[in-house]
Amino acid sequence: MKILKFGGSSLASPRRIKDVANIVLEHHQSDPVIAVFSAFGGVTNDLLKMAELAAAEDGSYKELLATNEKRHLDAVRELLPVQSQSGILSKVKTELNHLETLYEGVFLLNELSNKTKHVVAGFGEILSSLIIHGYFNSLKANPQYLDSRDFITCRNNNEKVQVNYKLTYDKIKEHFQSTGGALFIAPGFIAKNEQGVPSTLGRGGSDFTAAIFAAALDVEEVYIYTDVDGMYTANPSIVPQAYPIKSISYEEAMELSHFGAKVLYPPTLQPLVEKNIKIYIKNTFNPAGEGTTISKSSRENFRWVTGITHIDAVKLLNIEGSGMVGIPGFSKRFFEVLFQENINVVLITQASSEHSICVAVKDDEAQLAKEALDEAFEVEISFKKIKPVEIEENVAIVALVGDAMKSHHGLSGKMFSALGNNNINIRAIAQGSSERNISAVISKKDVPKALNTLHEQFFEVPSKELNLYITGVGNVGSKLLGQLEKQREYLLEKLRLKVRVMGLSNSRQMVFNEEGIDLKKWQAELENGEKADKEKFLEKVNGFNLRNSIFVDNTASTEISSWYKEYLRNSVSVVTCNKIACSDDFRNYLELQDLAREYGASFLYETNVGAGLPIIDTLKNLVASGDNIIKIQAVLSGSLNFVFNTYNATEPFYKVVEMAMKEGYTEPDPRIDLSGVDVARKILILARESGYRMELEDIEKENFLSEESLRASSNEEFFEILKAEEDRFKEIYRNASEKGKRLKYVAQLEDGKAKVGLQEVGPAHPFYDLSGSDNIVLFFTGRYPEQPLIVKGAGAGAEVTASGIFADIIRIGKK
Repeated sequence: MKILKFGGSSLASPRRIKDVANIVLEHHQSDPVIAVFSAFGGVTNDLLKMAELAAAEDGSYKELLATNEKRHLDAVRELLPVQSQSGILSKVKTELNHLETLYEGVFLLNELSNKTKHVVAGFGEILSSLIIHGYFNSLKANPQYLDSRDFITCRNNNEKVQVNYKLTYDKIKEHFQSTGGALFIAPGFIAKNEQGVPSTLGRGGSDFTAAIFAAALDVEEVYIYTDVDGMYTANPSIVPQAYPIKSISYEEAMELSHFGAKVLYPPTLQPLVEKNIKIYIKNTFNPAGEGTTISKSSRENFRWVTGITHIDAVKLLNIEGSGMVGIPGFSKRFFEVLFQENINVVLITQASSEHSICVAVKDDEAQLAKEALDEAFEVEISFKKIKPVEIEENVAIVALVGDAMKSHHGLSGKMFSALGNNNINIRAIAQGSSERNISAVISKKDVPKALNTLHEQFFEVPSKELNLYITGVGNVGSKLLGQLEKQREYLLEKLRLKVRVMGLSNSRQMVFNEEGIDLKKWQAELENGEKADKEKFLEKVNGFNLRNSIFVDNTASTEISSWYKEYLRNSVSVVTCNKIACSDDFRNYLELQDLAREYGASFLYETNVGAGLPIIDTLKNLVASGDNIIKIQAVLSGSLNFVFNTYNATEPFYKVVEMAMKEGYTEPDPRIDLSGVDVARKILILARESGYRMELEDIEKENFLSEESLRASSNEEFFEILKAEEDRFKEIYRNASEKGKRLKYVAQLEDGKAKVGLQEVGPAHPFYDLSGSDNIVLFFTGRYPEQPLIVKGAGAGAEVTASGIFADIIRIGKK
C-alpha cells in the first residue's frame, strides 16, 4: 500500500484537482492507495479569519463565508457530471450550514475558544475530501471515504499535539483488517480528542495524518505532494540559487523542518522514523521530477552541509545576574517555569560563567514567558541578584544542517567568518552535541543576506557575487560600465566573480534595480530614474542589505567623499578615484582606514595616484614587507606631462592646454592640474602610505603659473591670461631646451619633506624620455638604494582610470 498526501496548493482549482487525480490513479495501477487531502488552497486561513471576525462582532464574515461556499459548490459543478452532483452538493451544504451555525454562536457570544478554533479550522479538509471523493466516484474508481476523526485520537493544547498512538493505530488496523478496497480518500489535519470532540493536528497537519496511517499499516513509503521539487538547500524564494536536495536523512529533515523548512510539517517524521518508512517529497506540477527522498541514511548527499534554514518568528529571552553563578538548580527552575507555561524553547545558550541564560521562544509566547519568569524569580530580582528578563525582538535564527558536519573541521569558522565579513552581527550561538546543527541568532533584517551568503559559501560553485553601487557615470564611469559588461562572462568563468551593478547615479538622476541593472541599457534606465539624492542613495544601499556590497565613486566631489565613512560603517566597501578623501585632513584619512578594518570592509583608492598603474599597491607591499622608504621621485600628472611633452614654443601654451582638456587628461577646471594641487595631493597620499603624518599645506609648491591666472574666475578668463603670458612660457621652454633638458613637473618625498614643481631634467635622468601622458615613480628604499624600483606607464585618461577602478573591484572579489 502507498500513502499519498496532497497540499492545498495542489488543490487550488478544479483543473489542479484533475491533475492530482491522475497522479493518484497512476499510483493505484500497481498498489492500493490511501490519498490524504488538505483543504483547497487558502481556505484554512479564511476559516480562521471568519472566526476572528465573528468574535469581533464583525458581520463581514458572512461575505467571506458566502465566497467560500460558492467556491466549493462551483468546484462540485465543474468536477462532477450533472447526474452525480446532487448527493455531494447536499453533503457540502450540510457541512457549510454546520459551519455557519458555529460562526453565529461565536458572533453572539463574542468569544472564540481554542476548542472552537480547532473545530472550524478542520472544515476545509472535510469539504475538499468530500468533493474529491465524489470526483473519484464519477471516474468509477470505487473510492472509500475514511473520516480521519474516526481513527486519530489526540490531545491538543494550542499548536502542541500529542497523539495517542496506541489507540489510533489499533483503530486503523482494526478497520483495514475488516474492510476491503484498494483506493481510500481521507481528509488530513483533522482528529478527535479523547472526549470525542473534533480537533486538529496543527497547521500543516495533513502530512502528519499521512504519516500516522503509514505507520499504523507498516507501509514502505509515503509520498508528500507539494508545489516545489522537494526540500531545497535553502528557501528558494529568498535564495534564487537554491536547488532541491536529492537525498536526506530523517535527522536532517527533522532539523530542517523544525527550523522553518515549510515543505514538511515537523511532527510528521516521528511515526515514520520508528518504522523506517521512506518519504518522497514530490512536486504535483512536476510529478516525473526526482524530488527528495527522506530515509535512514543520506549517503548520496556528498556535501558536508545538507541545507540552510531559518526561523524568523522568534524572540530572545535573556536573564542574567551574579545571583545565578554557582547556584545549583537555577537552570532547572528557569526551564521548569517555561514547561509549566507550556512554552517550547527553540534555542538555548548559556555563558560558561553561568552569569546568563539566553533562550529563543516563539514570538507570541515571549511576553508570557517573561511575566512567568519575573514572577518566579521575584525575590532574586528584588534583591538585585538578577535582572528582570529582557526580550529582544526583530531577531531570527539561521542554521546549517547536515549529518556529515561532525566529520568536517572548520565549518563553524567558515559560517561565522562569512557572516562577519558581511557585517551580520551574531547575537547568540548554539550547536548540538551531535554536531548536526549549528545555529546563530541574527537580526531579522539580515536574514536574506545571511542565507545568500551561507549558500554561496557552502553550496555554490566557488564563486562570489559582488554588488556595485556606482556614482559618477561621465568619462571614467561610462568606461567602467563598458568594461564590466565586456568582461562579465570572463569574470564568472575564470575568476568566479558574479558582478552586478545594483545602483547608478550622476549629479541629476539615480536608479536602482534589485535584479541588477542591464549594462547594455544603463543610460535609458538612469534617464528614467528618480532625482539624485546622496542620503537616499545610501539608504537604498543599506535597504538592499546585500552581501559583498561596494560603493564606487568616479567623481571628484568633496561632498560625495564625505559619505565614505557611512558606507564603511555599514560594511560597504569603497573604491574611488576621488583623491579628496585621502588627501583631506590626516585624521579623516586615518579614520577611513580604521573604519575599513573595524567593519571588515575594503577602502581602495589605487587610481588616486597613477590611474591604472599599481603605484599605491607597490608602495603598500614594500612597507608591509618591512622595507624602508628613503626617497620617492615621481612624475604624477599625466595632464602636465602631456602638456610639457607637447609644448615646443611653436604652438601657443594655451592651445596645448585646450588639447589636453579635449583628450580628457585634465579636470574640467584645468587649473587643478596646472596649479600643482593635484600632484601635491598625490605625493601627500604616497607620503601617508609611507608612514608620514602629513597635511596638504606641508607640501612645498613651486608654481609656474602666475598668481593672476590662478585667481581667474572662470576657464575663459584663465585662458585669456594664458594667451597674454605666452612669452613667459616660451622663455621657460627655451631656457631648458638650450641646456639640452626637458621640462617635467616633479613630485618628491625625502626625509619627511615633500615638494612639487617644474624641473629641468637631462638625458641621463629616467624622466627625460617620459612621453605622452605617462607617469613614472622611482622608489628608493633600503632594498633599492641606488637603482630604484620603477613603476611607469599611462597615468591619465578615462580608459586606464576605469581599468584601475575595475582592478580594485576585482581585488575585493578575490579577498
